[in-house]
Amino acid sequence: MNPEKRIRYSAIVERPPLVLPDRARVVVWPVVNVEVWDIARTMPRQVLPPPTGVTRLPDVAHWGWHEYGMRVGFWRLKAVLDELGIVPSLSINARVCLDYPPVARAARAAGWEFMGHSWDQRPIHSEPDEAGMIRRAVRQLTRYSGRRTVGWMGPGLTETLETPEYLAAAGIRYVADWVIDDEPCTIDVRGGSLVTLPYTLELNDIAMMVVQHHPGAEFVTRCMDTFERLHKEGRDRAKVMAIAVHPYISGVPHRIKYFEDVMRRLARERGVLIWNGARILDWYLKARRRRA
Repeated sequence: MNPEKRIRYSAIVERPPLVLPDRARVVVWPVVNVEVWDIARTMPRQVLPPPTGVTRLPDVAHWGWHEYGMRVGFWRLKAVLDELGIVPSLSINARVCLDYPPVARAARAAGWEFMGHSWDQRPIHSEPDEAGMIRRAVRQLTRYSGRRTVGWMGPGLTETLETPEYLAAAGIRYVADWVIDDEPCTIDVRGGSLVTLPYTLELNDIAMMVVQHHPGAEFVTRCMDTFERLHKEGRDRAKVMAIAVHPYISGVPHRIKYFEDVMRRLARERGVLIWNGARILDWYLKARRRRA
C-alpha cells in the first residue's frame, strides 16, 4: 500500500484541538539513538571522504567514529538526562543488548523506553527477511527491557511498502518514520491502524551537524526557535516537539554543552511536558477518544 493510501490528507487547522494535562502546551519528546555498526559491512554513514574516492572494507575510521559514541558519548548524554530527571525514548538496535550490554543495562535501569530500531543498523530495504527481522528485534527488546516494545523507527527512517503491516503484526503500536505533522496521526494497516508520532529531521543532530555542517551552537538556535513557535501555537492546540541525538555526534566534547543547554532550558519552561514515545501514545489515544 502506497503511503498516500494509508492516510488521508488532513489540514491541522480543520481538526478539533488536542488537549494536554494541566493546560500544558508542548510535549518535548527526546530520542537517543544507539546502534550497532557491523564492521563487516559498509558503514551506515561517513564523515571522511574515502581515499581515492573508493570506500574500502573494513572501514575502521567510521566504525571507530560510532564506537566512540558507545564508549564515551552515550554516557555524557545520559549524565545530562539523569541530572534533569528526564526519561527519553531509546531508539535501539536490538543487537545493542548483545554487543553493548552496559549501555542497554544502564538505559533499562534508568527506566528509559526501548523503541525498536531494527536488529542492527542498515536500511530496511536490505533485510533479506524483513518481517522475521522485525519479530526478532521486538522479541529481543521486550524480553530484555521487561516491558512490551510498542514503538519503532526504521534505520534512517527507512520502510518498504509492507513495513507497517509487519510492524503491526509484531505488536508495534506507533512509528516515528512518518515526519508529516506536529500532532500524532493514524495510518491504515490491514485490519487496523498504527499511530505516527511527530519525529524530526530538522531537530536531528545528523541533519544539522553531519549533513549540513553547522557549528554546534545551531542545535540551541534551532531547538529554541522551534520551541518558541510551538509554545505560542500550543495555546490553542497541543504540539509535540521531538529532539533526536546520537552519542557519536552530540555526545562529543565540543557539542555536549549545547544538548545540555537545550534540555536545561526546556525543563525550566512552563507549560511543557517531557515525555517518551509510549507516554505520548497513551495520551493521544485517550485524547482522541475524548475528541471523537
